[in-house]
Amino acid sequence: MTRSRTPRVLGAVVTALALIAAPAAPAFAAATPELVNPGFDDGLTGWTTESTSGAAAVESVGIDGGLRLTHWLPTDGRISTTQQLTLPEGWHTLRAQVKSGGSLAASRLVFSGCGTDGSVVVPSTETDDAWLHLAVSGYATGDAACTVGLVTDGPAGSWASLDAVSIEQGTVDRGLRGADLSGVPKNEDFGAVYSSEDGTAGDPVEILADAGANIGRLKVWVDSADGYNMTPQVVAMAERIVDAGMELLVDFHYSDRWTDPGAQGVPAAWVGHTPAQLAADVAAHTTDVLQALKDTGITADYVQVGNEINPGMLWPSGQTWDVIPDDGVDGAQWDNLALFLTAGANAVKAVDPSTEVILHLTNINNGIGGLTWWFDEVTARAVPFDLIGLSYYGYWHGSLADLQEAVSVLSDRYDRDVLVVETAYPFTLDDNLVAPWENVIAREEQLVTGYPATVEGQQANFRAVQDVVAAAPGGRGLGAVYWEPAWTAVAGNGWDPADPASGNAWENQAVFDFDGRALPSIAAFAADDRSEPAVEPEPSPEPEPSPEPEPSPEPVPSPGPVPSPGGSGPDSGSTPGGSGSDTAAPGSDRAALATAGTSVAPALGLAALVVLAGLALLGLRRRRVAR
Repeated sequence: MTRSRTPRVLGAVVTALALIAAPAAPAFAAATPELVNPGFDDGLTGWTTESTSGAAAVESVGIDGGLRLTHWLPTDGRISTTQQLTLPEGWHTLRAQVKSGGSLAASRLVFSGCGTDGSVVVPSTETDDAWLHLAVSGYATGDAACTVGLVTDGPAGSWASLDAVSIEQGTVDRGLRGADLSGVPKNEDFGAVYSSEDGTAGDPVEILADAGANIGRLKVWVDSADGYNMTPQVVAMAERIVDAGMELLVDFHYSDRWTDPGAQGVPAAWVGHTPAQLAADVAAHTTDVLQALKDTGITADYVQVGNEINPGMLWPSGQTWDVIPDDGVDGAQWDNLALFLTAGANAVKAVDPSTEVILHLTNINNGIGGLTWWFDEVTARAVPFDLIGLSYYGYWHGSLADLQEAVSVLSDRYDRDVLVVETAYPFTLDDNLVAPWENVIAREEQLVTGYPATVEGQQANFRAVQDVVAAAPGGRGLGAVYWEPAWTAVAGNGWDPADPASGNAWENQAVFDFDGRALPSIAAFAADDRSEPAVEPEPSPEPEPSPEPEPSPEPVPSPGPVPSPGGSGPDSGSTPGGSGSDTAAPGSDRAALATAGTSVAPALGLAALVVLAGLALLGLRRRRVAR
């Protein structure tokens, strides 16, 4: 049986051929015009304000101590501050620095009225009142004025500030929108059922993929107490993830249970091994799991070598500080940690060089220095890796501005893209008594300011994380993965793999309700609209009528043929310099075809190259082959 992702590649080839046959996409005819007064240093000059209730004012304390625009709604209402400008045909992005508060999702950065509209909610910044970079993209057809700016529409008390506005060509996208689905196999085995928003029973993997999730994450344990999160479950779930059209991220914990900053235990089978032996264990385990996937026709797109490894891994041999006093190993063991990480990364590349290696840290709340300290140590030891992974839970890890700073600083300092591999937010503070256990987030005071524990708050928070990552200066934020959105409460599937009686402390952060029905917040996985509006071609001018041809004179009879010396006579069909009566006269259809052929040939040659490139892709990554 062949199970393949080939159709996607062939689709790309067909699209490429269509592009060859079609007229070339219009290049930007001119430089993107600049906004008038983008920093509000001249008050509201160049901007238009409309309001049903509220005020738009330019006030002090903008970026770098300058001025800023602020919207304020004293009563329920709407206020907009916008500019219109005609942009050349193509995609454009409106960028700005923003703040907001007072009401959930009341303010938006907008790009509209000239093709494909774009709109993005201004995240709440009430946690620390820090400026955020935000971006929204839209398509301009080139024949209509685009409206760009800030709109605040909500209840009394809503406010937003705007500064440093700019327009640039291109798009800003939430590229990876993922879901960690590690808990699904055990949940299903213990009786969990799932349905879409309309109540139709379905596969949670497919429900999330249909909502827009495009990458699935799976953790791997070496020898867990309950037999889950091991190679058989990882392979089976990976098949479902890839069949649903998603990419695959494999998260190695190198332990028999959870690892995080508070626990990085050595698997029971590896206890007592020397650092060199542990490195060999890491390599062998990594190879075994990835090769098992490969044997079913799957190659992981991304692999984490370790999970939240700020304090190191395989304690105490790979610790980054003295995590357990009196264990016989004192101080940081950076060389050992580099040995383990390199062994894992090399094993990943040996199975498939196209798989990208991620090193995953957390605790952004401890400051950017706590992250650069770690990466400086491992890069100094030449540990190979492709991407930086971060955990970000807003109720633990600082503000959205802290997250955005981490994405920008780390990507610039280490020349790697950044992916948030874990994030989540509650839709309720209630506990599902089917599997009672106090939830990790159970009280109002634990919540992020501006984001209530409601379905709307959950959706807004996840979307805010994605938007902040996408708009981070430098453009190297790849996206965000939601942690365990399908881990609903089921008796027997608690947090402790060694204790079946342990309850679920996470079900209020799933994107399925207590009955397993998808919540409206699942919409936060949806991709941005990147459709280009059809542009009507300009009508061709009516052709002018041709003048009536003048009558030709009667032909004069020619004398009979005169034999040429050495010639072939009148029946030979030959003419001087030609090939007889089939010779095409200038301007004839055959001459036109010959001319057309000279222009078609290069296109056909390019088409052939595209086809060959597409066929070559079939042998590369992404990922199912005949088995």
